[in-house]
Amino acid sequence: MSLTDQEIEAFDAELSKLQPKQIVKAALEKFDNIAVSFSGAEDVVLIDLALKFNKNIQVFSLDTGRLHPETYEFIDKVRKHYDIEIHLVSPKAEELEPFVKKKGLFSFYEDGHNECCGVRKINPLKRKLLELDAWITGQRKDQSPGTRNTIPTFQKDGFPGKNGDLFKFNPLANWSSEDVWNYIKMFDVPYNPLHQQGFISIGCQPCTRPVLPNQHEREGRWWWENEGGKECGLHATNLISKG
Repeated sequence: MSLTDQEIEAFDAELSKLQPKQIVKAALEKFDNIAVSFSGAEDVVLIDLALKFNKNIQVFSLDTGRLHPETYEFIDKVRKHYDIEIHLVSPKAEELEPFVKKKGLFSFYEDGHNECCGVRKINPLKRKLLELDAWITGQRKDQSPGTRNTIPTFQKDGFPGKNGDLFKFNPLANWSSEDVWNYIKMFDVPYNPLHQQGFISIGCQPCTRPVLPNQHEREGRWWWENEGGKECGLHATNLISKG
């Protein structure tokens, strides 16, 4: 599907007035070849909403090989709870093995997380997105004031899709963390048990830690890096629009 910038802005303006359930419904009506990206609490809310309209919704999750054991168990719990298939997308061995051989398993503590994230997350994501025309993410504006505070509800993605342009829906853009957890409690949605241990934003095990009271949720990610946005590159358009 090809959309002009004006059409994208108009559709975003229309969707931004709607509730997440209505946004997800509109996304599934506009694109047949669309998938939900699943990793955290927000994404399970999206799965719960999407299944109300399409029992065959595509769901994928990035398996970096460095996730917490609790996260792997959580992925399987969601699969069984909703009786759905979850496509686990992993790094290519021919990219990962030379990287680990040269840099070791913890190079990110010395030279930053971007190279490791590129091999374990960004490249696998790009491969998956080349199969799609659109994807649905759980990004919220309040997750990262530096890189996500202006994310739209609908946008053209920075990565290519199956037929050229790739489009992204962020149905929870205007929700807060409290909104997400109210939904989880109200509808008995599964969540990662690490949340009960002080983890809010959960990524790979070596790069994620619990946050202290009144700390922002992204402060638990790549905490040894003091400057720059707390992003790995999955949502490259955030950084492009910032620059």
